[in-house]
Amino acid sequence: MIHRRLFGTLRRSSKSILLLGPRQVGKSTLIRELAPGLEINLAHEPTYLAFARDPGELEARLGALSASGTRAIFIDEIQRIPSLLNTVQSLLDRPGHGLRFLLTGSSARKLRRGEVNLLPGRIHAYRLGPLVSAELGHDLDTTAAMQHGTLPGILTEPDAAEREKTLSTYAAVYLREEVQAESLSRNLEGFARFLTAIGEWAGLHLDLAKVAQAAMVPRQSAGRWFEVLEDTLLVHRAESFAKSTTRRLVQHPKFFFFDPGVMNGLLGSFAASADRVGRLFEQLVFSQLVHSAAAFDQTVRLSTFRTEHGAEVDFILERSGELIAIEAKASRTVGQGDLRGLKRFADYVGKRHRPMVWYLGREAKRIDGVEILPWQRGLEAIGW
Repeated sequence: MIHRRLFGTLRRSSKSILLLGPRQVGKSTLIRELAPGLEINLAHEPTYLAFARDPGELEARLGALSASGTRAIFIDEIQRIPSLLNTVQSLLDRPGHGLRFLLTGSSARKLRRGEVNLLPGRIHAYRLGPLVSAELGHDLDTTAAMQHGTLPGILTEPDAAEREKTLSTYAAVYLREEVQAESLSRNLEGFARFLTAIGEWAGLHLDLAKVAQAAMVPRQSAGRWFEVLEDTLLVHRAESFAKSTTRRLVQHPKFFFFDPGVMNGLLGSFAASADRVGRLFEQLVFSQLVHSAAAFDQTVRLSTFRTEHGAEVDFILERSGELIAIEAKASRTVGQGDLRGLKRFADYVGKRHRPMVWYLGREAKRIDGVEILPWQRGLEAIGW
């Protein structure tokens, strides 16, 4: 079994927790390692129906637990019945309750729509993504990760055809279950076209008007559907870096899928060919940065940098006063020309920061004060 970095953090905490993450990232497996005394799986239809029919079902089941010691209760897929969170909060407010709730969910949208009250100090929220390099001893096969991603079930599947079949059906499962649950089923064909179009825009500066045009759907629908993808944690934004936070909000962000394999499954192509490797490597580095931050339970801001004249830096990482500029180079060589964007960023930001190039080569180097590192060593170098 692969050890998840977040396990130690969850085990040490005495608080109730809400663990959010896309489907198939291993949330249930991780929570079961905490040995809960009671498991309630709302993905199981009879269990879901029992709780949906009777608001008192949770308290009735808790009544069968031993009254001694702290009692840990695991509720899987809590977003299916968001109102249960209000019951959880009520139970946690009772003096001497001796309860610890371990909750998982895959849709922040449904929790918000349920108008639930997550009382500060009672429940701590965490995020879990696909496997990250640190959880694999920094020995991840780069090509395989670009092609098939790092979902636990995919990474441990030895047969490539099986991996690709599973990833190809991921979007179909999402269409059937998530979209219908979000009451968008009136236009499934339009949403299917939107998914294909949005897959082709991954890693680019997002222009929803053009995405809507390509998918032949209204601009308003494209915006609403993109919000669903964000709220179900399938895509993440990388805002444009600017000294002013207000300025960042008026520029087009880039966005990336939470896993390269899921993006490839959506596009129907898994080849890390010469015309795709740059995009796939950038997608891999982004997903590893986002999910490593979550695995180490660190709050970060991840953005991109681009000048009016086209000089770019792929990722700007801000963390506890630290500023790191990272260029992802899908090549085994790095030269002076590859540092242009980093130099422009240094001129623009005008303050101390750490410039880095993460690449596909094997040797660590330094050119003009810029660290050149194999990408997994780059993660190690920033403490991930």
